[in-house]
Amino acid sequence: MTSRVSLARLGLALALVGIPSAAAAQPPGITRHLLPNGMTVIVRENPAAPVVTASLQVRAGSRFETPEMAGITNFLLRTMIRGTSRRSATELAEAAEEIGGNLDASGEVESAEIRGEALARHWEGLLGLIAEVALEPSFPGEEIERERRLILSQIKTRAETPFTLSLDALLRELYGSHPYAWPGVGLASAVGRLGRGELVARYRAVFRAERMVLAVSGQVSHERVVRISERLFAKLPRPGTGEVGAAAPTTPVGARRVLERPAQQAQVLVGYLGPGLSDPAYPAVRVLGAVLGGGMAGRLFVELREKRGLAYALGVLIPFRTGPSFFVTHLGTAPENSAAAEAGLLAELERIRQASVGREELARAKAYLLGNFALDRRTNARQAWYLAFFEVLGAGWDFPERYAQALDAVTAADVEAAARRFLIHPTIVVLLPPAR
Repeated sequence: MTSRVSLARLGLALALVGIPSAAAAQPPGITRHLLPNGMTVIVRENPAAPVVTASLQVRAGSRFETPEMAGITNFLLRTMIRGTSRRSATELAEAAEEIGGNLDASGEVESAEIRGEALARHWEGLLGLIAEVALEPSFPGEEIERERRLILSQIKTRAETPFTLSLDALLRELYGSHPYAWPGVGLASAVGRLGRGELVARYRAVFRAERMVLAVSGQVSHERVVRISERLFAKLPRPGTGEVGAAAPTTPVGARRVLERPAQQAQVLVGYLGPGLSDPAYPAVRVLGAVLGGGMAGRLFVELREKRGLAYALGVLIPFRTGPSFFVTHLGTAPENSAAAEAGLLAELERIRQASVGREELARAKAYLLGNFALDRRTNARQAWYLAFFEVLGAGWDFPERYAQALDAVTAADVEAAARRFLIHPTIVVLLPPAR
């Protein structure tokens, strides 16, 4: 089935994400196709670039894991590119290099991805390699152990890095037992014990046609991509049993934790639970974040760094999440300034709850968001990722365009309402070096 996005489907997607439509503004050259087996293929024809990028995403990730399995999706994807029934890890890498490209894979929070790029004239070979990894992983024991060591090293580094250590501690406070409480790379306690049997079982559970989206961007014809994809992925298992996601986290009542670790800087993080993608307030919360932490004109930079000299680096983090996202303000400061920096950060968060947002400030925040969003989608690789990611989440491949329009439509009243609704009961984590 081939379509240029029917009005019926567009209306369903808009209802899902709560963002208004502007169907006439849809980008040209993009088509969506549903293969007979239930897998979705999205093609962005881009004749300007002599390369092709493909992103095969699966609706799987740490969002669907338990503490005992935390990190299994990323572990699974990393081992899948370490060998197939036809090629070893080295042979896969060499095959990708021979077509002028590369191949990689990882599991994140909301999805898992096998990705690659190649010269445009070799796009069929690229899709063949991705299909081989997706359908014929061999899970060699020595490669499983190699990846386990690498992932455990990444987890260790994350725990030894002051900012990521502080962020992970904050997310545990915000989300409790919900899977959003841990990073996509997983927990050492789980990754250290997962074996080949668990990886194979996870593979069989999630690599099913209805859970998968392939997005291709570059010098290709959508008709040929669909025809080749239908042949390459014909053996994918059909729909299986449904998967129940975790229950929504309870609203945190607000807590403050102080961590002591060797560090040159103190870290101060203040976080809240925010809306998911389906909440109509999501665009307003993103604008709220940009008013506070959007570049050198954001309130936090101007007030806490420029005027008071209390921060080396600062910002606001808001992810794309189907469930409750987080809204985290953060700054790094000299240890002796940590108390003043924390008080200043909390004061700015309270000020934006009480005072109005000016017209120029609102316009700057929206321009900052829209500019960065456009810059992030300049390459074929990022275009393919965005198309596959939002389609596999259920928001629709065209979500980025609707999201940009929704950002542009946010009013000062929307931002003020979002601040009053979400910036309550702050959860605080402060990391300090041990007292001398």
